[in-house]
Amino acid sequence: MQYNKVEICGINTADLKVLDDNKQKELMHVVKNGTPEQSKNAREILIKGNLRLVLSVVQKFTNRGENPDDLFQVGCIGLIKAIDNFDDTLDVKFSTYGVPMIIGEVRRYLRDSNYIRVSRSIRDTAYKAMQAKEKLQNELLREPTIEEIADEISQTRENVIIALEAIVEPVSLYEPVFSDGGDTVYVMDQISDSTGESGWIDELSIKDSIQKLSDRERKILSLRFYSGKTQTETAKCMGISQAQVSRIEKCAINKIRPYT
Repeated sequence: MQYNKVEICGINTADLKVLDDNKQKELMHVVKNGTPEQSKNAREILIKGNLRLVLSVVQKFTNRGENPDDLFQVGCIGLIKAIDNFDDTLDVKFSTYGVPMIIGEVRRYLRDSNYIRVSRSIRDTAYKAMQAKEKLQNELLREPTIEEIADEISQTRENVIIALEAIVEPVSLYEPVFSDGGDTVYVMDQISDSTGESGWIDELSIKDSIQKLSDRERKILSLRFYSGKTQTETAKCMGISQAQVSRIEKCAINKIRPYT
């Protein structure tokens, strides 16, 4: 089945409905504040009303050789997660939050289903090498050499090189990073961005206000809204509690809100 056909996963794409922003907000409010039955019905309408959004995202991954039906279903999982985690009290379009969530879910699926398997021992060596590199950087106040890293973890230079190269996933310059309203940001658009993690935030027209955020605030927003992680997953990445993530996230958004 190809994307240019009308049907995907048994759904006629020509029949897919699109919800306007006001309807999205209305339904999202019901999902969060309605009775269980009202919430369930509103959630179903939101899912069906955003399937075209899922389709537009997964179409950008057609060069991976994956079954389009599988990608569409994975994208729907990302959509459902976005609906369940979206904060309707924020002045943010649902698509702005939903697109990165869908992209994140698809990318995780592609990563986990990669046919090129790396052995556990090589991965362990790579992770030890990365930890050693960070430790040596702090001690030496410079970039350590491969030989120094190898000595630190009692491995040969060749083993360290092989391990580090094995866990690097090639990324296309045309990999979609963010999309909203038909304007897509690709990896190639971010190459000159020295801040890396804040590139997608800059695309949300908050270049001035982002400077007011601390490194930790930017990191948390990046994990939450670009990588599509839940607050619990973000807490594990940051080594703090979920309550702290929630507090820092809200504080960061409040700093940005006046400028958006």
